[in-house]
Amino acid sequence: MEKVSIDDVEPGAFGRDIDRRGLTDPLGTSDLSINYYRLESGEEFSSGLHTHMDQEEVFLIVEGEATFETRDEEIIVGEGEVVRFAPGEYQTGTNESDGEVIAYAMGAPRDSEDVRVPRECPKCGYDNLRLIPSNDGFTLVCPECNAEIEEN
Repeated sequence: MEKVSIDDVEPGAFGRDIDRRGLTDPLGTSDLSINYYRLESGEEFSSGLHTHMDQEEVFLIVEGEATFETRDEEIIVGEGEVVRFAPGEYQTGTNESDGEVIAYAMGAPRDSEDVRVPRECPKCGYDNLRLIPSNDGFTLVCPECNAEIEEN
């Protein structure tokens, strides 16, 4: 058994200034990724529309109201509600309310290694680029022609 106080986990969000606390490593989970979010008005869970080709994601809203978008629709998920995104389903979530959002994001399997964004490759035109995060931004890689596009 592992127990963690969320307040003891340092926030970190790939260079973004939001309160995201990764609980996966402190809890030592082997099959599940879990993150805690506290979002102020206007803040986002991620940096935009994306999908995990190899992971399903579930968001549990503990407090407040979050707005999630897919390629086809927008849905508001309120306190005590949960939303699931299947592998390959594009989504992004934002706190568009005036209040705070507290939520947990869970993904299975634990490690997602194939995150995609709906961007067109400037070299070959393929419209589903792989996102490789780093501490100072990210790189986009085309799965078709292996072209690399730097993003910060």
